[in-house]
Amino acid sequence: MPDERYRIELEPPDIAPYAGNTGIPYVTSVDSGRPGPHVLLNALTHGNELCGAIALDRLFRDRVRPVAGKLTLSFANVAAYRRFDPADPNASRFVDEDFNRLWDDATLDGPRRSAELQRARALRPLVASADLLLDLHSMQQATAPLMLAGLTDKSLRLARRVGVPAIIVRDAGHAAGPRMRDYGAFADPASPKTALLVECGQHWEARTAAMAIDTMRRFLAVSGVLPPAEAARLLAAPALPQRVVSVTDAITIASDRFEFTAAYRGLEVIPRAGTLIARDGDREVRTPYDECVLIMPSRRLVRGQTAVRLGRFAG
Repeated sequence: MPDERYRIELEPPDIAPYAGNTGIPYVTSVDSGRPGPHVLLNALTHGNELCGAIALDRLFRDRVRPVAGKLTLSFANVAAYRRFDPADPNASRFVDEDFNRLWDDATLDGPRRSAELQRARALRPLVASADLLLDLHSMQQATAPLMLAGLTDKSLRLARRVGVPAIIVRDAGHAAGPRMRDYGAFADPASPKTALLVECGQHWEARTAAMAIDTMRRFLAVSGVLPPAEAARLLAAPALPQRVVSVTDAITIASDRFEFTAAYRGLEVIPRAGTLIARDGDREVRTPYDECVLIMPSRRLVRGQTAVRLGRFAG
């Protein structure tokens, strides 16, 4: 794919004032003292994804306080964020490894060591205690925002209640490892605990931060932690007409010679089954059915990572 460079339209906020009050650095909780859910808003899963930090900074500045339950604001991979350099903005995605491929007990309890594993182990009790999680992300390509709702019906229902973005993706994740959104009870259909991951747009576009703020506010409005009048006001803006894409295949890179046949950005609909979309060494990657939707084709074409996900629009 082409080495396309995007202008940095966003200013990384100073998060030093938000060092936290929980004993976990850069995690702040406010408890209403009344019954209600524990709502966790998480930013900086990847250090170069600025929109989530901007959204949480806005929430801090607005001095939002829950009227029921508990609200927690978390900046996850602070070590990577501190390395952000507009001259090389992709370099600060992580320090040692992808923070969002570590979220199963076997990995978290295992012998490996990395900056990201150390941070994930510190955050695990917090994540496990949350009833509702919104994980704020952005994307490599200038693609329409996506809500990644996972495979559970409870997550799909919550995504529909939030009402943005316009496209909901139902997917199982990555072969390289589970995401925070899928940790523990979040992936259990029998548990009421529910998590969503939102991809708000291209990493450094101004409109990506606006989407992160809007999604965050609507998520809070449906969570039950805001005053009813404020929640009603936030939800008064009409929700977007939403469409659901069900992912059927995740193409994991098996060689050191993966190459797409075109400069795909994402959400392209390939009309015919059998269309060649990539080569992975000597293996051809073709669409498995008509009207195949390409979800988040990657520019980080590394063996063992997901190159693209393939899906169908529901209905």
